[in-house]
Amino acid sequence: MRGWGKLPGSDVFPSVVRACTHLKELRVGESVHGCVIRFGMESDLYTGNALMNMYAKLQVSSHDYHVFDEIPQSDRVYSRRSSLAQDSDIGILRNELIRSEKSHFEPLSGRRVKNAKGLDSVSKIFQMMPDKDVVSWNTVIGGNVQSGLYEEALERLREMSNAYLKPDCFTLSSVLPVFARHVDVLKGKEIHGYAIRHGFDKDEFIGSSLIDMYATCTRVEDSYRVFNLLSEKDDVSWNSIIAGCVQNGTFDEGLGLFRQMLAANVKPVEVSFSAILPACAHLTTLHLGKQLHAYIIRVGFAQNMYIASSLVDMYAKCGKIMTARWIFDKMEIHDSVSWTAIIMGYALNGHAREATILFENMQHDKIKPNAVAYLAILTACSHAGLVDEGWNYFTSMSRYGVSPDLEHYTSIADLLGRAGRLMEAYKFINDMPIKPTGSIWATLLSACRVHKNVELAEKVAKEMTTADPGNMGPYLLLSNMYSAAGRWNDASKLRTNMKKKGMRKPPACSWIEVRNQVHAFVSGDISHPCYDQIHVALRDLYERLKQEGYVPQISEALHDVDEEQKSDLLYTHSERLAIAFGIISTPAGTTIRIIKNLRVCIDCHTAIKFISKILGRDIIVRDNSRFHLFKDGNCSCGDYW
Repeated sequence: MRGWGKLPGSDVFPSVVRACTHLKELRVGESVHGCVIRFGMESDLYTGNALMNMYAKLQVSSHDYHVFDEIPQSDRVYSRRSSLAQDSDIGILRNELIRSEKSHFEPLSGRRVKNAKGLDSVSKIFQMMPDKDVVSWNTVIGGNVQSGLYEEALERLREMSNAYLKPDCFTLSSVLPVFARHVDVLKGKEIHGYAIRHGFDKDEFIGSSLIDMYATCTRVEDSYRVFNLLSEKDDVSWNSIIAGCVQNGTFDEGLGLFRQMLAANVKPVEVSFSAILPACAHLTTLHLGKQLHAYIIRVGFAQNMYIASSLVDMYAKCGKIMTARWIFDKMEIHDSVSWTAIIMGYALNGHAREATILFENMQHDKIKPNAVAYLAILTACSHAGLVDEGWNYFTSMSRYGVSPDLEHYTSIADLLGRAGRLMEAYKFINDMPIKPTGSIWATLLSACRVHKNVELAEKVAKEMTTADPGNMGPYLLLSNMYSAAGRWNDASKLRTNMKKKGMRKPPACSWIEVRNQVHAFVSGDISHPCYDQIHVALRDLYERLKQEGYVPQISEALHDVDEEQKSDLLYTHSERLAIAFGIISTPAGTTIRIIKNLRVCIDCHTAIKFISKILGRDIIVRDNSRFHLFKDGNCSCGDYW
């Protein structure tokens, strides 16, 4: 066109700039920008919008995939959706990846300066435009949000209102992550109210953003209400509500919604699997995880880095660490998420040395360890009793610009407690710069239980009840310690005190899934239809255990009765009933998977180790303390939990 001597008009430049954007040709786009200036078209509204969109995507977003390795799931959801909002001038809406890894990754601060420089081009064009429409404002607001400049985004929103322009659905979906980031559900509700008043609340795009916002603010019930009010539900809205449930720990609901999505003939996409696999990992539903893995392979998603990392996590938490390692080794590229998943997998399965080797390999691979990677390696050291190594890792965090948070301090307290250095752990907690919470005191209280230090346990329990008055955990643990020590009067007084405070110990309950049906058992349960068979299996197991040298630890029967009755009480704990049912209901050699709502007692832990050896079965128990993999007479927790 230029060669024929024809000058481009204002209708040409927007199309050319959009072409540069889609082809990711920033340098060509900058040359076109130069032509725009030379021909005096820089004040044209549509050309300005196209240029801002180009710079927002190609300068600000050029680091997206690296940034997403370091930010939490909710930020990733919103940031990607903010970039989608920038496509509004050409009507392009497409599904983008939501990252599923929880939760503990550092936000955008490490990249903000670089992205802010990219925003300079967008801001300069925006300021030069004499006329600005909604698309112009949406582009600059979305760019600010995507770069983590939340306050600037809110300021732009206020300026937009002052310019007498009404926000549209893209504006709202851009600013909602700001309130999620600050966990400001009240302002998020104001946006929700605005959406309702202007008829945007039924919009799928706005609905999905509201679902994300409420879920990030831990208001998953509100997320579900928004979801149910959507007149049409696309894959984005389905994936948003599934991810929201999983993020907030309602894993069964997440799995149920995933099944509903399939029943509604909504085809799963990449994000669907990275959202639902953590639920399989937490519930240790290996059979479902395998089905999802097979589907992932069939549809060609196996090389998706985020899905592969979720598969590594799922298999590791289901006790299949070698399968997890096989998937990890097949990945073409490893990021901080995949490295952290495999390191944590080895840590949870009791392979601390392999975890430390992988941690060093990650650094050789030029991947800087982040907060979660450090948590994984500290967990590995803690479970293996590697005190010196764990302390060295803890003190090296500052070298990579990682500030320890409560979970890192808790890991060190756990490390010292496991090693029996209880007073050192007590001093460490009191001296740390973060105010101790109930959770870190609970870690030390557990150590006191293991090492039978009742005197220190009383001090720690007092600290714990001060930090978390409504938590019955310290009362239960201390009461159990009194009972184990034969201090029945003290145990009775403590339980009476609990009743006065309105605290009731929940009944111990264990669950096992057999042939897609979940069976629940409580201690002493005789209500199950197969109870007679379960009772026979338990008696047979008990005789075989005694032949192998098992001796009941009757101190764990926390009732003031004779020794024979204590032995019978231990014999019918809920996890043993569930295991016995698993034995009679599944073929020999099948892995048995149990979930328990309370901590496994010491005697049951010992008995299950014997059972795994006698029967040659792997037994996985996830209690409220940690993950246990019993194999060949040993447990992955190293007998400390």
